[in-house]
Amino acid sequence: MAAGAIALLAGSIWMATTAVGALGKQWSYTARLVEGHALITEGPYRLARHPIYTGLFGMMLATGLVMTYWFVLLAASAIFLIGTNVRTRSEERLLRGEFGAAYESYARRVPALIPRLRNKG
Repeated sequence: MAAGAIALLAGSIWMATTAVGALGKQWSYTARLVEGHALITEGPYRLARHPIYTGLFGMMLATGLVMTYWFVLLAASAIFLIGTNVRTRSEERLLRGEFGAAYESYARRVPALIPRLRNKG
């Protein structure tokens, strides 16, 4: 269990930190667009549309696997996923408004939060 949690934690940290790096000056605590905003689809954004949240979820799961009871982790996961759903809907509205068909195409190819084990196509 500990080895799996460590691997999950390492992958999650990679996912979140490289996603922030890929966004560069576009990254923000708030959902917003900046002048010259670009649609980022490379790096961790080719695996998930919201890789920062993917990384945060993985970090929470890894910690919970070794530090808490399963029912507490289950409740925390539900709360996290509900809150993340609210946040990602807001972000996706902005991105769809700015990038239109390009974002729709990206959203069809790439899952929102949990990467696929195999790519479609």
